[in-house]
Amino acid sequence: MQYSWKKWLAVVTLSLGMIAGASAATDKVTVFAAASLTNALQEIADHYQQEKQVSIVASYASSSTLARQIEQGAPADIFISADQQWMDYAQNKQLIDNGSRYTLLGNELVVIAPKNADVKSIDINASTPWTSLLKGGRLAVGDPDHVPAGIYAKEALQNLKAWDTLSPLMARASDVRGALALVEREEAPLGIVYGSDAVASAKVKVVGTFPASSHKPVEYPVAIVKDHDTAAANAFSDYLKTPQAADVFKRYGFTPR
Repeated sequence: MQYSWKKWLAVVTLSLGMIAGASAATDKVTVFAAASLTNALQEIADHYQQEKQVSIVASYASSSTLARQIEQGAPADIFISADQQWMDYAQNKQLIDNGSRYTLLGNELVVIAPKNADVKSIDINASTPWTSLLKGGRLAVGDPDHVPAGIYAKEALQNLKAWDTLSPLMARASDVRGALALVEREEAPLGIVYGSDAVASAKVKVVGTFPASSHKPVEYPVAIVKDHDTAAANAFSDYLKTPQAADVFKRYGFTPR
């Protein structure tokens, strides 16, 4: 009987030790990232998880949605925004570790059309005939009221004197990938997205690029969420700046900084 008790105790002790070891080996980092990062960041996370004993869990949406979710207490460790505005919002609300903030990437603002569309190339300037190019259809765009891609698009179109004409003709999506999807499904003849979104889709083509002078630089700031300054979060944030991660970002149309 005494032997059986000792044997049971040994088994329980070993099992608890294995569970504790497994927990230590599977640290989790939750990343809230702008929707345009979906493909590139997922590939980077998959590779990182193979090398490290850590689980990367990513949630993708518009930067505005993510910032507000963090404000409401969502359990994010790292926040990656598609513009400085929503990272500034998070910083002003004291939601991030200010010292961890840095700018990771740049991007281009482009016009896309369905892959098989007749339109070949659009020269984007103050004389672009947007109405005739749309042919009665709508211009797909992330909602300019809060989606970074839409905010950049609004600024560019205002500077090119086209906003008043195009604003009533827009199909406003909840994030930039929603705008991409409208063009992929040919529900909109044209859309404004990031260059990286076009690279990620085989169903669209780039038909024009907005002049860099028409809008603020498209930038992706990164920061660790306040009170989530863990070794695992810092390690993954640092990994995003490595040459290995940069190579993946470049393949998807981003410009590492």
